[in-house]
Amino acid sequence: MTFTVRFRSPREGAPAHSLEVPAGTTLLEAARQAGLPIARACDGGGLCARCGLEVLGGGEALAPPAPAEQQAKQRNRVPAALRLACQVEVSGPLEVTAGYW
Repeated sequence: MTFTVRFRSPREGAPAHSLEVPAGTTLLEAARQAGLPIARACDGGGLCARCGLEVLGGGEALAPPAPAEQQAKQRNRVPAALRLACQVEVSGPLEVTAGYW
């Protein structure tokens, strides 16, 4: 099963990127496949918490943050509203954004 992930820029008039990915793909993998830059220092290990994304739509289909994601966000002062792209697996259609796209 595949789902559409839409990457929306916070800049007015900037184009959005959409990509179909298989269920279970992380948002980090999806952003890389879409050719978008995404901050990371630990290469997806959930340690650096630099890959925080804001979920604009479809978040109800996501699993809640695991304790490891919550701890990484607290340790690195990441706002609770953001999800770590390396820890979130696509399980439905999503729309996300990062402040630097």
